[in-house]
Amino acid sequence: MSRRRGCNRDPDERGSALVEFCWVALILFIPITWVVISVFEVQQGAFAVSGAARAAARAYALAPDDATGAARAQAVVDQTLADQGGDGQAGKVEVTCKPFPDNCHAGTSLITVRVYSGVRIPFLPEVLADNRRSFKLTARHTVPIGQFVAVPASEGEE
Repeated sequence: MSRRRGCNRDPDERGSALVEFCWVALILFIPITWVVISVFEVQQGAFAVSGAARAAARAYALAPDDATGAARAQAVVDQTLADQGGDGQAGKVEVTCKPFPDNCHAGTSLITVRVYSGVRIPFLPEVLADNRRSFKLTARHTVPIGQFVAVPASEGEE
């Protein structure tokens, strides 16, 4: 009976290193894969929301009035988020203007569009979710509008 040098293992334990390696690989591989997939989903959603804010600001600025601009901005956000592949991703649009908050298309306003949305975290177990299955995303884009034109004075101003 010949034994190999440096091998002090029991013959019944042959292959146990392979089994242990497989278990460790599974225990580590599954969570790391989930983290990578989740990060990619959030990055895709962030890219979509950023593009939606930029497109919505342009659509709002090119509209003839504020009401039309708001409708166009929401339509552009919905279309952009759908184009970017965000399954079920919806966006809420908020528009603010300075220095004329009542009429964004007057004078030389700065239109700021904020888009609020969220991305569902994939494969998140209900035990870990605790009603937080979504990652909130926000993007903002500012567009200057108008030319140097006279803006009618409000009542009480001269």
